[in-house]
Amino acid sequence: MYAARRWNRKGNLIVYTATSRALAAIEYFVNLEPNQAPADLIMLEALVPDDQIEQLDLATLPHNWHESDNPECQEIGTEWLKSKRSLALKVPSVPVRGDWNVLLNPSHPNFVDISVTSRVPFFYDERMFQKRAGR
Repeated sequence: MYAARRWNRKGNLIVYTATSRALAAIEYFVNLEPNQAPADLIMLEALVPDDQIEQLDLATLPHNWHESDNPECQEIGTEWLKSKRSLALKVPSVPVRGDWNVLLNPSHPNFVDISVTSRVPFFYDERMFQKRAGR
């Protein structure tokens, strides 16, 4: 069963992406086990037609949208998925406030319009996994 995350309830298929390689790396990094650098990551770059991207209005979000396990955010994303009103939804990033992630709906009929333009191995700098003395 598909896991629940910030923008979807359990059981709802969704793809989380970011608007830049750096943001994608940070978004994934904050969910890694400490001191465990994965060795098998792939960084994909893709194009989504601009006319199929909807942007979430920040003013409509609950004041605590950035908190983990927020049922209101899960409802917003799940409702968007089920409505199929757009292929992609831009949502705010939590670890990098002011930047945007892009949710993709694999059940949307236009999902086939997404084109992968690059696929390369990705490695985090080993320093990101070193314990710091005095911290």
